Amino acid sequence: MRGRRYPSGIVIRCLVERNPSVRTRTLALAAAACVSPASLAAEQPATDLGTSLLQVGLGLTLVLALIFGALFVLKRITAARGPSANHLRVVGATALGARERIVLVEIGETWLVVGVAPGHISALHNLPRLATAAPDPGQAKDFGAWLARITERNRGTR
Repeated sequence: MRGRRYPSGIVIRCLVERNPSVRTRTLALAAAACVSPASLAAEQPATDLGTSLLQVGLGLTLVLALIFGALFVLKRITAARGPSANHLRVVGATALGARERIVLVEIGETWLVVGVAPGHISALHNLPRLATAAPDPGQAKDFGAWLARITERNRGTR
């Protein structure tokens, strides 16, 4: 017997016999072994990195679009509708602890101060509706002037 080593690492032993059918079967098995799935994968060209990144980016974009679309639909479905939708509004809230809050709720012309805890809600006080003060536009101008002064001062020190 004589052994030959082929590039795929398979050792094929050819029988030195006069029987041609044994040699034919041996060569057929050798050819089938040389064309293994691993060698076929090695012969295929590698995919381009840009194409792979494009596929990943498009897939991520599609998933994010589906998530935001589902959130939009969920918000539209659960939103209060009709004339009674504007009668209840949370004006403000303050956390007292990890799970306790005091909430100011506006119902029509009345404000309710409500204590909220896990499994328990209690009305603390009723108030008549107060006029909420709009932010003073002069404060924004003062901040802009202050920021300009600070910026000019810092530029001068450099």
